[in-house]
Amino acid sequence: MFGDSMRLERKIDRLERKLDLILAQLGIEDPEAIDFTDIDDLLRREQKIKAVKRFRELDPGASLKEAADAVEARRRLL
Repeated sequence: MFGDSMRLERKIDRLERKLDLILAQLGIEDPEAIDFTDIDDLLRREQKIKAVKRFRELDPGASLKEAADAVEARRRLL
């Protein structure tokens, strides 16, 4: 069951990346897109907890886990 959940999560991540590429190709900005400038700066200074907090300020509907996952995914891109 845990493996199925991880597999589904990876599929969703790939689908989201593909949608982002399509939106970029068409020149359409995502109205819900988060400006990661502050988060990137915090991650570069190795302040992950503050980055998660900032993410939650920018997306108040995000759970702590969602914010931590999003910040971790962003950290891997830097």
